Amino acid sequence: MRTSIKIKFSIFLAVLLLLTVFILSLLVLEGIKKDQQVQYEQYFAQQAKTANIYFMQTILAEANKVPQTFLTSKGTEFAEQLELISGQPVVLYDRNGTAVSKKISQAESDSIGRTLEFALNNKTAYLVENESLYYLAPLRAGNEQVGVVQFYFSLSGYLEFYNHIRQLFVYIGAGVFFLSFILAYIYFDVFANAIIRLEKTVDRIREGDYETAIIKRRDEIGRLSEGIHAMSAQIRKTMRDMEEEQEKLTLAVDRLSRLDQQQKQFIGNVTHEFKTPLTTIKAYIDLLEMYPDDKSLLETAKENIKSETKQLYEMVVKVLQLSALEKYDFEYNKEKLEVKQTILAVLSSLKGKFDKFGIRLETDLTEAYVEADKDSMSIVLMNLMDNAIKYNKAGGGISVKNYLKNNQEVIEVADTGIGIPEELAQNIFEPFYTVDKNRARQNGGVGLGLSLAKKHAEIQEGSVTLVKTNKEGSLFRITFPVYDSLKTKK
Repeated sequence: MRTSIKIKFSIFLAVLLLLTVFILSLLVLEGIKKDQQVQYEQYFAQQAKTANIYFMQTILAEANKVPQTFLTSKGTEFAEQLELISGQPVVLYDRNGTAVSKKISQAESDSIGRTLEFALNNKTAYLVENESLYYLAPLRAGNEQVGVVQFYFSLSGYLEFYNHIRQLFVYIGAGVFFLSFILAYIYFDVFANAIIRLEKTVDRIREGDYETAIIKRRDEIGRLSEGIHAMSAQIRKTMRDMEEEQEKLTLAVDRLSRLDQQQKQFIGNVTHEFKTPLTTIKAYIDLLEMYPDDKSLLETAKENIKSETKQLYEMVVKVLQLSALEKYDFEYNKEKLEVKQTILAVLSSLKGKFDKFGIRLETDLTEAYVEADKDSMSIVLMNLMDNAIKYNKAGGGISVKNYLKNNQEVIEVADTGIGIPEELAQNIFEPFYTVDKNRARQNGGVGLGLSLAKKHAEIQEGSVTLVKTNKEGSLFRITFPVYDSLKTKK
């Protein structure tokens, strides 16, 4: 079980304050006690000295100058005189420890007896019993001890003062303790709250919440808060980067999966498309081997083998082009191209096909310039025009126009062909995809033209899209970036 830092701070603070007050009180009270002890020791030392001086003066004034006899005969009178001088009750003892003056009634305890024995050895001693102090000092005549003088002193005043001071320390100490505890608690509570906030911040980070706030403090806690905030931001950035990388990885895996499927489909389509003309060629060769003298068969075979070989050749060329575009990054010679002249050149090369199929051509061309590779642009136009011818109706028409829109040069190719069913329109840019298989076979199409056109356009930062299609024909739109002289200079 964890203990809150507030409780720890409070307990530590209480113990520290109590210890401080206790030690301070103890030291002060001990100082008072020692000061009182020094006071009465000095006082009675002076009284003992006075008693010895007065004793010598009294002896010298007497006719009988024998100290022992004087104490026996006049001890009580001498004690009374000492009481008047000192203001304290006095008891005199002779050299044998017998009381020669005893005006106060008291029962000598064993402690006083032991103290008296100590004083009879020419030493000063005192005894404290309850509120009474017994001070015993040697009484000398010259260098010879003749007895002991005992002073009695009541310590009630000292004890009352000491107890009063101790009581004051209890009250004042308690007040100081509570006041200091409250003030210190408020002060330390700020630290504790800051640390608790940091703990909660760390818990939120542990749970995945990386939104943190900086504690405005100019100390280690403030710097720690800034560090946690920076760490949280870095973790959030790292997590975001990891998520982005995960998304990229997922997209890459999906793309690889699609490419794998496309590759398998591509290989299957290539195999199928190659097999058909090869089967036709093989069949005619077998017939020629069976009927070598049939001139009619020979002419038919030559014509069909020539047609199938041409189709096979075109198919190989386009497959190689498409495969190269998929695998390699080529360096293209982007230049300033005049759109109208490029379109007219492509249309001129297809004039024979227009005439063969009786296709009308309408153009609405304006002068414009794009930034593109000439060969790639020609491939795009050629494939779209060729596709418009192959799938057109007999005696149909093709319309070509260009215009500028959103800093892009737009070329539109419209035909009056058979159209594309809506559910199949999204697949027309896939390799080997043809809407009408029989018509494609008749016109030599293998479904690679639109795929090649789209890839060449995208490489040039352009696009090829099917805008609309129906039973009356289709409209394709090509875009290329407009030529920018400033960009070219850079």
